Amino acid sequence: MTILLAIAITTGILSGVWGWIAITLGLLSWAGFLGCTSYFASPTSGLRGLAESLITNMTGVFWAMVIIYSSEYAGLEVLGYVITAVVAFFMCVQAKQAWLAYIPGTFIGCCATFAADGNWQLVVPSLVLGGVFGYLMKAAGLWLHAKSATTSSLSEQVQ
Repeated sequence: MTILLAIAITTGILSGVWGWIAITLGLLSWAGFLGCTSYFASPTSGLRGLAESLITNMTGVFWAMVIIYSSEYAGLEVLGYVITAVVAFFMCVQAKQAWLAYIPGTFIGCCATFAADGNWQLVVPSLVLGGVFGYLMKAAGLWLHAKSATTSSLSEQVQ
C-alpha cells in the first residue's frame, strides 16, 4: 500500500469522525477542516508542525479581531481598509520569529474568524481540534503504511 493510499484511507475515516464530533460539540466543521488543512500544508511535519500551524492559526484569530474591533471604531469605511492593510503587513512581519514563520497558517486563522463573523470563541476550538485531527490523519496513515509494508514483507517471506 502506498503512503498516499494509507493517508487517504485514514483521512477519509477521520474526516467522518470529525464531522460527527463537530456537530455533537456544536463546533464549526468547516473551520476544523481549515485547521486540518493548515497542518497538512505546513512545511514542518509531526508535533512541531502541529504546534506551528496551531500557533499561527491562533495569531490569525487575534489579528482578525484587531481588524474587526479597530474597523468598528474607525468610523469611515476607507479606514477599515487601511487597518486591514496595516494588520496584513504585521501578519507577514511576525514570520521573522521561527514559530510564526508559517504565514498561510496565520491567514487561515484570520479568514476563519472573518467567516465566523468574529465568533473567535467558536473558531478557536474548531481550529485546534481540526488541527489535531489533521495530525492524527497523517500519523495514522503513516502507521497504516508501515503496518502494510511489514505485512507485505512477512507474506513474501512465507512464500
